[in-house]
Parts: sequence; C-alpha cells; structure tokens
Amino acid sequence: MTPPGPPEPPGPFGTPIRRTAAAALAVLAVLVTALLGDSLAQSGTGELEIPAAGSITVLRLLVVTALAVQIGELAGVRLAGDGPLPRRWSLTAAATGFVASAGLLVLLSALSGLRLGTVYGLREGRLILITANAFVLAALCAATTRHRELAALPLAVAVGAEALRAHPEAYSPVFGVSLTVIHLTAASLWFGTLLYVLRVMRLRGGGRGRGVLLRYARMAGWLFAALVVTGTCSTLRRLPLDGVLTTAYGRVLLVKLALFVLAALLALTARRRLTRGADAQPPARVELGVLAVVLLVSALLTVVPDPHWLLP
Repeated sequence: MTPPGPPEPPGPFGTPIRRTAAAALAVLAVLVTALLGDSLAQSGTGELEIPAAGSITVLRLLVVTALAVQIGELAGVRLAGDGPLPRRWSLTAAATGFVASAGLLVLLSALSGLRLGTVYGLREGRLILITANAFVLAALCAATTRHRELAALPLAVAVGAEALRAHPEAYSPVFGVSLTVIHLTAASLWFGTLLYVLRVMRLRGGGRGRGVLLRYARMAGWLFAALVVTGTCSTLRRLPLDGVLTTAYGRVLLVKLALFVLAALLALTARRRLTRGADAQPPARVELGVLAVVLLVSALLTVVPDPHWLLP
C-alpha cells in the first residue's frame, strides 16, 4: 500500500493551492467575459461596438460591486444582532469604487479627446464625478466608529447618479431613473447582504449564525419582488419583443434573466433547508457566486447599444 503523500502546501494567505488556483481562474474568467462579452453579444447584429467596451465593463463592475458590498454591510450589521462581527470591508470597497470612478473619468477623457477639466462639464463626466465624491464621503464615514451608518447618505447619492447615467433618454426619464434606483438598491442588498451574512455565519459557526441567515431570507423575499417588478418594467419600456434575439442588449438580458432564475431557485433551496433545520450554507454560497456573475452581466449591459434607438 502506497503511503500518503505530504500534505498540500498552503498557497498565498494560508489558503490551499487548489483554492488559490480556483480563485485565479474565476478572476481570469471574469476578465475574459468583461473584455470579450460585448463583441460576442453583438456578433451578427450589425451594431457598432462602443470603444474600450471591455475596460468600461471592468470599471463598471468594480463600481457596482463596491456599492453592493457597502450597502449590504450596512444592512448586514443590523441583521447580525449581538455577537462577533467579521472585519468590515466598507473602507476597502469605498476606495475601490473611487479608483474605478476615477478610471472611468480618465477613460472618458481619453476617448473624447478632451481634457479632464472639460470632461467634468459633460453630463456623463459630472455624474461620474458625483459618484467618485460619494465614495470618498462613504470612505470617511467607514473610517470612523460612530458615524459608519451615515455612509448610507453618500451611497444613496451614488446610486442616484448611476441611475441618471443609465437613463440619458428624453422619454419618461423620471420613471426610468426611479426604476433603476429601486433595482440597483435591491440588487446591492441581495448580493451585499448575503455576502456579509455568510461571513457572519463562518465566524460564529453554522448553529449560531442560522438565525442571521433566516432574517436575511425574510428580507430577500421583498428584494426578489422588487427586482422582478422593476426589471420587468424596465425591459418592457426599453426592449421591443422583436429585438430580444437580434440585439446585443436582448441577448445579454436573456443571460441575466437565466442567471436571475437560477439564483432565485438556489435561494428557495436555502430557505427550504433553513425551515427543515438542515445546513443552508452550501446553496447560499452557490447563490452568492451566481449573483456575482449577475453583477458582471449587469455591467456588460451598460456597454451594449440601447435598443430603443435601434428599433422602431
């Protein structure tokens, strides 16, 4: 009988090499999808590609993720109640969001051929600048111990700026912006709060953290309803039925819808396990991974042409 080999050496930060390799592959897959996703979605549609679409997708993904982590952490602390709490990521997330927003400003300047001072005068530039400043204020709040919850105010401003940026159209802009504000807030709470709750459960152990996940599951039901209503309304007003398969926007939206359904099924599985007293963490972790991909696809939607201007 062959004796067992030596134990697997730890990778960076004390994690096993296989986990490090899996994380590296996941990051690589995200980058490849972000950089090539728009080209694949527009294959055969005849639509003009947006310059630097891959770079914009990566930066938008960082902005949306930074918002989700901070908003979810604010909600997760309230759900966690008494007991030990994991280390806060809000300061790091705010810094990441600021750097990504600054990158979008620099990229906009490079693509337009205008100086940064001139870019600030553009509608797109002003909104990105507002988002960047909002992340700075959120970072200042996160750096304190008494005023961390005040970060909700600049984060709300950032969400509003992102909603305005996503709806530059002249037709019913107030309705479109309102839908996006609700949709982005609900999506951030779903992903960000689940991330924080799973970290709490890992710190406290499955038994002590079960109540936290149960409280989150109750909130997630309302978030799901808000996402369904706002997502349906936004789709009906922006995407004609004959453009579902013939436009890049429609194709990416179909992928997002499939992932959304999968995340919902995983959430129901986790909730069913909770009610039966079983371990709900495995499906919840997979749900979190699917939601991360949803954020990536959502960022990809911002760099494909708006079908409203392409179809009658």
